[in-house]
Amino acid sequence: MPVCEIDPWRMQYFEHVPCPDDVRIPTEDSDAWTWNPKHRWVYDKLAVAMSQGLDAGPHGVEPPLYPVFSKPIYNLKGMGVGSRALLSKTDYIDAYKPGHFWSTLLTGEHVSSDVALVDGVPRWWRHACGIASGAGTFDYWEVRSDANAAVEEWCGAWCRQHLAGYTGMVNLETIGGRIIEVHLRFADQWPDLYGGDRWVEALVKLYAKGDWSFRDVDPRTGYSVVLFVAHGSRYQHPPQALQQEIRTMPGISSLQITFHETLAADRHAMPPGGFRVAIVNCWDRASGNMARDRLRAHFEAAGG
Repeated sequence: MPVCEIDPWRMQYFEHVPCPDDVRIPTEDSDAWTWNPKHRWVYDKLAVAMSQGLDAGPHGVEPPLYPVFSKPIYNLKGMGVGSRALLSKTDYIDAYKPGHFWSTLLTGEHVSSDVALVDGVPRWWRHACGIASGAGTFDYWEVRSDANAAVEEWCGAWCRQHLAGYTGMVNLETIGGRIIEVHLRFADQWPDLYGGDRWVEALVKLYAKGDWSFRDVDPRTGYSVVLFVAHGSRYQHPPQALQQEIRTMPGISSLQITFHETLAADRHAMPPGGFRVAIVNCWDRASGNMARDRLRAHFEAAGG
């Protein structure tokens, strides 16, 4: 396995590509933090904000102006609880919490970008935008084929300055072109939409040889359609025949069944708006919606 992956439903993207035994490619922030001591400071979101010249400070230093946005300084494993906009001093007092900070309230499109870096220099970009459906859930992600000049110009310069010496993948979350989070890894939800085995081969070479060789000659926009169902039931995986039916539908690239059927529902970290049971990666969103509807009908009929 070329990638250190803890989610069994995502191993399908990496299991066919060989990798040297001494190469470790993280998909978890905890591994990325451990294996990159020189650059782990990027997980300090207060430091990232200040590195971009944004107004920011830890709780205990009152913002000079409102509104601002408040959240945890570190967020390696679902510790974003308590993130919120602060519109006034009263909000600041109510939200005060050790380990949190405030920064400029950014506006604009929220984009997740994967970047291949060689000595801090971007060699490949891919941008995705999530369409929220409420209470922490997403309807789908659009994995775009086109460039994003605003993100690439600002973040490219930031990487060259602050990640010199780092070679590997980086995931950048931005709002309005400004960085809100940095992860020393990539999004492992849709490597098939990036280029499948050819892309994973380039990923391995990046970490093994320090070079990026993927030729993105015909990038395509893809979609990652998410299925959430009601909380409260213990669900079982769909039959293999149904899973194979979904995978072979026209326009479908891959299927992930995104929960452990041997674990109780409350042992999974899920948003308030629903329990995520599946992700359908596809090249045509209408096809992805049809596949999701087929899966939803199965889960609703099964009743947990």
